[in-house]
Amino acid sequence: MASIIKANQLQDFGGNSILTSDGAGNVTVNAAAMKMTPAFEANLSSTTSLSHNTITLAPFDTEVFDTDNCYDNSSNYRFTPTTAGKYFVYAQARLSESDASNLQYAQAFIYKNGSSHYQVFYDFRNNYLQGMTVSITGTIDFNGSSDYIDFRVLIAGNNDSDENLVSGATSRFGAYKIIGA
Repeated sequence: MASIIKANQLQDFGGNSILTSDGAGNVTVNAAAMKMTPAFEANLSSTTSLSHNTITLAPFDTEVFDTDNCYDNSSNYRFTPTTAGKYFVYAQARLSESDASNLQYAQAFIYKNGSSHYQVFYDFRNNYLQGMTVSITGTIDFNGSSDYIDFRVLIAGNNDSDENLVSGATSRFGAYKIIGA
């Protein structure tokens, strides 16, 4: 025999609403501890020139979403979540050297509080490329007040001035709070 429980609200012992339903099957999570927020994702509105062999802050200036207004998309391009906890962080960037087959190596960095926290290195000196998408992910603890992250890249071609961080679907930066961790 099956049982059915019907409710439009689930509360804890203190009378606080944990979940609500609108009666049409749409559930809203009300408890902050059950939400994967703050969260954000941003991308690049236009291709940006990079200095040769120089670690450069990636100016992801277009927010796809920013649940708690914790991402600065206009000046320092950093995420400073206001809720302490562990966050999954991801970033990718399309890097290109305008001259065919001149890309020697590329790096991607997630900086926490101004220092490199995660880093990946791609070396093509035995088989030069024109461009590639660098990707980096990780889990980072935040204190919920002053900790912040940003995304940086480095590209080295044949010492040219035509090295770029390319806008579009292949360049993005984001993070979200991990629940239960």
